[in-house]
Amino acid sequence: TLHHLTVIHPTRHITMVIIEHDMHVVFSLAERITVLAQGAPLVEDTPDNIKGNPKVQEAYLGESQN
Repeated sequence: TLHHLTVIHPTRHITMVIIEHDMHVVFSLAERITVLAQGAPLVEDTPDNIKGNPKVQEAYLGESQN
């Protein structure tokens, strides 16, 4: 569950692979995010940079919001 992930991650200092479509969950857990588009890596960055990335916006919203 989400609760278990939030407890395990900071105390164990381990890398986790999380496949999740709820971006609020992803942004709350991740230090680094790799975004996939059509099964291929599109961009890897911090949550703050992913939020405003035009490539991510175009891939998932159809066009950049900038």
